[in-house]
Parts: sequence; C-alpha cells; structure tokens
Amino acid sequence: MTAYLNHLQSSDDLVTTYEATRAGFVALALEKNRRATPYVAEARALQAAANQVRNPADLLNVQGIEMGLLTAAGLSDKSLAHLTAEDKIDAINGLIKNFLEPAGANFVEELVFRFLLTRGDTLGGSMRNIGGALAQRKLTRAILSTLTIAGQSYHWQHSKTKKWIAMTNDDAEIELSLRGLSWESDLGRRTLIYNLNIPLVKSNVDLCLFNLAPEALPANKSSKIEPVEVEPYTIALGELKGGIDPAGADEHWKTAQAALNRIRQAFADAGHSPLTFFVGAAIERRMAGEIWEQLQSGMLSNAANLNEEDQVASISRWLCSL
Repeated sequence: MTAYLNHLQSSDDLVTTYEATRAGFVALALEKNRRATPYVAEARALQAAANQVRNPADLLNVQGIEMGLLTAAGLSDKSLAHLTAEDKIDAINGLIKNFLEPAGANFVEELVFRFLLTRGDTLGGSMRNIGGALAQRKLTRAILSTLTIAGQSYHWQHSKTKKWIAMTNDDAEIELSLRGLSWESDLGRRTLIYNLNIPLVKSNVDLCLFNLAPEALPANKSSKIEPVEVEPYTIALGELKGGIDPAGADEHWKTAQAALNRIRQAFADAGHSPLTFFVGAAIERRMAGEIWEQLQSGMLSNAANLNEEDQVASISRWLCSL
C-alpha cells in the first residue's frame, strides 16, 4: 500500500484545523517568552549595577557594564565587530548626553528601557525562523520515539560542534541542539541531516536521508557536501514548513513546491530519483488539494500535517523504514 494512505484518506486530512492554528500561536508565544528570559535577566543585572551611581556620567566608571551600555545605545552584537574603541565610547557618551541625562532621576529606568528595546530587535530577528525550529524539534522527537520503541540505537549530531554522539538512556531535549540522526536499519546504515546545502540542487534542503554512515558525509565538518558523494546514496529529500499563520500558508507551499521541483529536476538530470515529501504546519484547503493530487500522481512520495500527531508518527515510521 502507498505509504501516505497509512495516515491520509483524502485531502481533508491535510487541512490545518482552527484548534491547531490557535495552539500553534500559543506555542510560538511560549517559545518567545523562553527566548526572552536571558534578556530580562541581563536587564536586571544592568539595573542593579546602574543603581550604584547617582548620575548618568558615573556609569562610565562602573566596571563590567560596557556591553550593556552599548546595547542601550542601540548597537547590536554584530555592529560592535565593526567599531573601534573610540566609536564605542562615543556611542555611550551619546546615550548619556541625549537620553539618560534628560531623564533626570529616572535615568536608570531609561537605561533599562533602551537596553530592552535593542534586545527586543535581536529577539525579533531570532523569532523569524522559530516556526522552522519548532517544526524540526517536533519531527525529530517523533523520529527518536520511532527508533526507540523499535529498539534501534542511534547516534545524533550536535548542531554546533558537528560531533556525533551515541544514544543514551536519557535523551531529553536533545532535539533542541540536534542537526542529524544516524541509525542501522535492516536495509543498511541511514543518516538524516537537516538543512543541508546540496550543490547538485544549488540550494538548501530541509531534510536529507542518505544510505550512508555519518563518517562518509563531509557534513561532519561543513554544511556542504559534494554531489558526486551523495547522488547514488540519496534516499529521500523533503521540505519542512513550520509557520502556523494561515496568511502565509500558500506562500510556504509555493516555496516548498519550487524547492521540491528543483530537487527532482536536478537529480533526474543526474540519473537519480530520490523520494520527495512535504511536512507543513499551516495547510489550507486549496493547497491540501494540490498536495493530495501530487501524492496520487506519485510526484510526492509522502506528506503530513505537522499538527496531527498520528500523521507525524506515521511519516516518521516511513522515514525509518526506508
């Protein structure tokens, strides 16, 4: 039986419900608050240090708050790399003269507000990709669960160090810093890598499943791999879209569809035809119909709505069985 029929009976099953959309927005809000926690703690530390002085000019004499003052002056972490020591002093003096001194006795409050304003921009930037991050975590946890209940051991790749780590009895929250997974199936060694730039496709691919051991992938050291090393070993490639806003659903699908078409064409030109799949959080009725048509025609090998637990579990079993 065609794999997608294990969890889909019609295009209606792919449509994101109102309840799922609401829950998705709540999850985003909770994650935003979680990510904001360090910034709030930093603001409190800055406030405590600033409370030691009686006037704004004395802030220059307080040790250990230079970064806080620079942030309050409106400078991002990235911009600081391009500034000289004199530039930084000028920025702090400008902050004191133009904003803190006019605030009078409330200069500490003004300092903290301006610090949080800049940090808010930083948080906003990191939140632009949060939907994708949450989606990756959810799918990863489903795959980990599939492997665990099947009694299959695995190794996982840390997103920052690129090191492969053996499975342990306590794998709580490893999805927060996981970039890849590898396991031994009845068909051979399997390695799944997220967000990999494949030169053959000339773009980034959200999910890549290879018939290779981790050590055979240069992805251990870099985000890029040579096409000659993976063309014959690529099993499945997929697009994962975690944005929950219905207003952006159609655009997410268009982007994913274009990416999947590039994948199919690039590999077809090289004489290969890996399976392709799509997992999305916001799926409206019209795009659900298009996805269903592609599944029935064989253009897409599998698809699932990220908000439906049974569908996510099913597509995870499918990936682990390839």
